[in-house]
Amino acid sequence: MINLPEKVISFFQGQGFVIVSTLEADLTPHNACKGIVKIDRKGKVYLFDLYRGRTYDNLKKNPKISIAAVDEHKFKGYCLQGEAEIIPMERLGPALLKDWEGRITSRLTQRVIRNIREEKGHPRHPESLLPTPEYMIVMEVKEVVDLTPHHIREGA
Repeated sequence: MINLPEKVISFFQGQGFVIVSTLEADLTPHNACKGIVKIDRKGKVYLFDLYRGRTYDNLKKNPKISIAAVDEHKFKGYCLQGEAEIIPMERLGPALLKDWEGRITSRLTQRVIRNIREEKGHPRHPESLLPTPEYMIVMEVKEVVDLTPHHIREGA
């Protein structure tokens, strides 16, 4: 496990969603959108998965995982690589579920504000239609890859 720099933690906390990549049995990459519930300095990333689908099946067979996010406007991004553990909901305390509900509420609020400003997006507020999480993915980060081109990185 590695210690995550504060700029990486802040970057991921500011993302509405991330791309989670796992490996199929034939080693074909599988990508899915997920929301980070919590990320800590000790290199742990906590994500709820709302569906027990391909990501779940893949992690049961192979714990390798990567999480990527980019900010197109700032032209920067990161990929976290590591291994994941599946935690059933019954092993989790109510605090993490409350954190997730807070993030969903925040996303809904931002969508409503954008719609009021006439920045129309999805008409049905899809966050309000999301099911209750099925399980939690806890990732132990082994490596951080800076996706920002070398020549425009801070301090370069």
